[in-house]
Amino acid sequence: MKKKWTLEETKILFKKPFFDLMFEAQKKHRKYFNPNKIQISTLLSIKTGSCPEDCKYCPQSSRYKTGLKKEPLLEMEKIISAAKKAKSSGSSRFCMGAAWKNPKEKDIPYLEKIIKEIKLMGMETCMTLGTLNSLQAKKLASAGLDFYNHNLDTSRNFYSNVITTRTYQERLDTLNIVRDAGMKICSGGIMGLGEKTQDRMELLMELSNLSVPPESVPINMLVKIAGTPLENNQNIEPFEFIRVVAAARIMMPQSYIRLSAGRQNMNDQTQAMCFMAGANSIFYGCKLLTASNPEEESDLKLLKKLNLNREYKKQTIPKENKYNSIMKSSKIKEDKYYNAAT
Repeated sequence: MKKKWTLEETKILFKKPFFDLMFEAQKKHRKYFNPNKIQISTLLSIKTGSCPEDCKYCPQSSRYKTGLKKEPLLEMEKIISAAKKAKSSGSSRFCMGAAWKNPKEKDIPYLEKIIKEIKLMGMETCMTLGTLNSLQAKKLASAGLDFYNHNLDTSRNFYSNVITTRTYQERLDTLNIVRDAGMKICSGGIMGLGEKTQDRMELLMELSNLSVPPESVPINMLVKIAGTPLENNQNIEPFEFIRVVAAARIMMPQSYIRLSAGRQNMNDQTQAMCFMAGANSIFYGCKLLTASNPEEESDLKLLKKLNLNREYKKQTIPKENKYNSIMKSSKIKEDKYYNAAT
């Protein structure tokens, strides 16, 4: 029977001496994962800016003047080119984000086509498009979408301090719709929004106490963007951030814990401690939607220092379908493609 975490148990966990917490997290990690393997994903913004939401951390909101260049939905060729580059760089999952409150029905056929094309490359697919209804989720799942990202961001109690255009329950409802459609869930939070330690506890409780915990849990450090309401927020102390990663590993022992946005502000030692605490996934590439990310060369050097190897698992490539015209011309050999399926 799946453990249901209480606030009292979570408080005890967070109050553990730092090295005791790290030791427990490392034991959990080694029970379910190879500690020397790391899953690599790449994230691309396929539609940038003009989002009607008011998320106070996000430069893509139409409410804030951040100097962000707005872009409509990218052309198929540009998306496939980016996916091919990600694959050749070692990524096994291609994640795509569109700055919408929710996708329109007219956009779904194009999104289905994108998914099918990338699946033909042998990569896992993930999208974050905002709120979904049941029919949209089923269509995306049928097209082959493996993961849907929809972050809770923070605790239920602190949420309204960050976002007012979408309720916390709406986010949970979308996660349930995604799960019911048969897709895996990618959902986590952002540290440094101005939340208290208990908000971090309650966020991890919400995620771990879902009927099935998210298969991927991104733990983000706030990237402060000029022009957003949170641009002057106080930095989260690195050891407090590492504690969150360790607690996430213990509370969700079989999930991939992704060290996500904010890595460009972490030194090698902080990242190494996060990996020791149980993080076993990263976004690879110089950009995360619109925020900066460490250069690929920098990441390769760090992984080499830590003797961390990329995780590969063979994935079956779908048979050719009517959407494969682009891939036919790319001269891709199917048997060379692998992924890090969870």
